[in-house]
Amino acid sequence: MDKFRTNRVRVRHCGSSMEENNSYTTDGDGGSTETPPPPKEGMTTVSHHYFGDSNGSDDAVSITIIESMKEDYGLFVWPCSVILAEYVWQQRSRFTGIRVIELGAGTSLPGLIAAKVGAHVILTDDSNRLEVLDNMRRVCELNNVKCEVMGLTWGVWDESIFSLQPQVILGADVLYDSSAFDNLFATVKFLLENSPGSVFITSYHNRSGHHLIEFLMVKWQLKCVKLLDGFSFLPSWKASGLSGNIQLVEIRV
Repeated sequence: MDKFRTNRVRVRHCGSSMEENNSYTTDGDGGSTETPPPPKEGMTTVSHHYFGDSNGSDDAVSITIIESMKEDYGLFVWPCSVILAEYVWQQRSRFTGIRVIELGAGTSLPGLIAAKVGAHVILTDDSNRLEVLDNMRRVCELNNVKCEVMGLTWGVWDESIFSLQPQVILGADVLYDSSAFDNLFATVKFLLENSPGSVFITSYHNRSGHHLIEFLMVKWQLKCVKLLDGFSFLPSWKASGLSGNIQLVEIRV
């Protein structure tokens, strides 16, 4: 049997359930693959992501995400988003009542969890990615959370960025394109300096070797205050659906 096939059934995905509106490519065991299939016109899914006791405790939270393969994978829930969102959930007392910005938010899972636990959240992505920004508004309504949605292109200094003073900056899998690192960290460093005491928390696939963070910290005169294996705090029922070398780091000025 071929390793990949198209299913139209309910499948498990990264500690979540996913219902198909059209079709979805899974591996031969019925689990989702890390790399999504090629974009297909009209190909959308709705996935459900759970936080808390896997048996469903009173304080558990569910987030529903609309995913699409049309927008250059920007509307797909990647493993780094699941890990960062889980970290926010486990640190939820830390997020109550604070100002949070998610950069390159895409499907916005970490930012939505932050909003669910009481943070004041601004979800951002590239100003030119109108479909992504529109999807953010839809998932906010779907999950009954109030988040501001803003176009924010890394390295572009328009009027809106100067008023931002986040206490926490979130970014899931934003360290994927080395050509964008300078623009990303120029934006991150500005936001950190504009809000003294703030922190940038990001999860990333370690695609560039173990010295990526050390290099970026030296170059941008920042410091890493926490570095974790992404799987070290992930519940086993979620970890079983993920793979890869994923790190989570907290960065300050």
